Amino acid sequence: MKRVRCPKCDHYNTFDETLYKEGQSLVFECENCRKQFKIRIGTSKLSATQRDADRKQEVNDEGLGSILVVENVFGFRQSFALREGENVIGRYNPGDNITIPIDTNDRSMDRRHCVITVKREPDGEISYSLRDFPSLTGTFLFNRILGDRERVTIEDGAIITLGATTLILQAAEK
Repeated sequence: MKRVRCPKCDHYNTFDETLYKEGQSLVFECENCRKQFKIRIGTSKLSATQRDADRKQEVNDEGLGSILVVENVFGFRQSFALREGENVIGRYNPGDNITIPIDTNDRSMDRRHCVITVKREPDGEISYSLRDFPSLTGTFLFNRILGDRERVTIEDGAIITLGATTLILQAAEK
């Protein structure tokens, strides 16, 4: 099954690509907003540099660790590299400028839900801390809800829950 994003509302529509041949044009009607749009099987309008930029989202260039997203509702796997400083995490919304925009239909996740701060210590060690933004549904660390703006230190394997979505911290290798 393939997913196609609606150009109007960014909702994903799925279809079975094995039923069509390369080069064939398909017309979709978005299940969410009813906008009609076309795609062509096997081709991409993205330039090679845009496709590479999209892939780099999953590559950790700085060696500072990453966040693995396990969405409980739909199960789409996403991975985001962490950057030094504040990494604002929230639900993807076109036009929002956040560090880690999670592509989800989980409405219990806020657009700015929590922040993971990555700091390189003078001895070279990397430390991670988590705080709620504050969000409406709260941020959970190992089933314990954080207070508004409460900051806690987290380590490799920390399980963070935002609404119906779970994140796992993958710390940088030492």
